[in-house]
This record gives sequence, structure tokens and C-alpha cells, in this order.
Amino acid sequence: MSLELVVSNISKSYSGDAILKNCSFTFNSSGICALMGQNGSGKSTFLRICALLEEPDSGEVNFYSEGRPVANDVSLMRRITLLLPKIGVFNTTVYKNVSYGLNIRKLKRNDIESRVEFSLDFVGLLRKKNQKALTLSSGETQRLGIARALVTEPEIIFLDEPTASVDMKNTEIIEDIIRKMKKDGRSIIMTTHDMAQAKRLSDRLLFIKDSQIVERQD
Repeated sequence: MSLELVVSNISKSYSGDAILKNCSFTFNSSGICALMGQNGSGKSTFLRICALLEEPDSGEVNFYSEGRPVANDVSLMRRITLLLPKIGVFNTTVYKNVSYGLNIRKLKRNDIESRVEFSLDFVGLLRKKNQKALTLSSGETQRLGIARALVTEPEIIFLDEPTASVDMKNTEIIEDIIRKMKKDGRSIIMTTHDMAQAKRLSDRLLFIKDSQIVERQD
């Protein structure tokens, strides 16, 4: 896993209001980076721009592999993924929800099965693989979203408030999953409103203040 993210002087405004101003950021190692800020500070916007799902008004987002620039194409999009706070769920089984992306890529059936079962086991949902996804609790649905992200084997995972709408029990489970992802060599950039959670999980802590990124120095 050697994908490096370099964000250079990005700015973004909505209806004339500046959300981000000349933000720069480099993330070049496996581990967890937490991004904090007040509601409306631009955390989610910054994450979407980093994940190449939204264009900045100015500035650049670039990825590098072993020091070489990576073209912004379909192959790069398969190496990164963004998990939103609210997970869209298909009206089918847990297994089919997770396997959907792999079916589109036309992987072999045995490969799909092994990757889906590994991902579901990773998030503690393997025993529910044949259950209707719409019957899962909010915490289980969030874990389903993580499994769906993991099954494509991304190198960088962007998590937008991964525990914002779940209970304490599932928060603890999801935090353990995030730690396991780090141990597995994934690079994770997450937003959170919870300072205690950021301290528990992150190797690096950033804040958005006055539309700019400030790194906490301990």
C-alpha cells in the first residue's frame, strides 16, 4: 500500500461563501488521520474533494504511487473509496449488497464469494449474509457500508462521521473495525465531531478553522 495523497491550495465556495481557503494537505503513510471542525466548517466538502467526487474551485488533488503521479481515471477510483454517514442500501440480502460492486467488475464467482465473506466477517456480519439488508439496525447498516467499501480492497478509505448515527455499542464495534483496517495496512482519513474518538483512533489530528486546515501539534 503506497498511495500518497497531496492536496495543494484548494478552495471552495458555495453561493459566494468561502468554505475552504487555500487548504493544503499531504498523507503518505498507512494510519489514521482525523479531521475535526464545527458543523458547516467544510469537513465533508474537503473529504469529497479528496475522494475526487467534487471539484474544487481552485487548487489540485493529486495521488502518487512510489513517487510517480497516478492518472485520475477509473483505475485510481478503484484504489480509493468514500463512506458517507448515511448508507444507501439495496432491497436485497446483505451478501448481494456487498457483492454488487464486484459483480459490475465481472470478477469470478469464487473470487466474489471469498472477498464478500472476508469483508462481512471483518465487520461482524457474516452470520447475517442472507438477511435482508433493510432489516439491519442503524449500526449494522453502517458496518454493512464499511464491508461494501472494504470488498473492493481500496488503499485509502475516507470515512465521513462513521459513528454519527449509531449507538454506543456499535460505536465501539466500528472503532475496533477502524483499528483493524489500520492494522491491515489501510490508510484512513476520517471526519469526526468527537474529540475523544479522534484521540483514541488517530495518528494525526487536523482541524478546519476559518476555512483553513490547521494541524494539531502535541
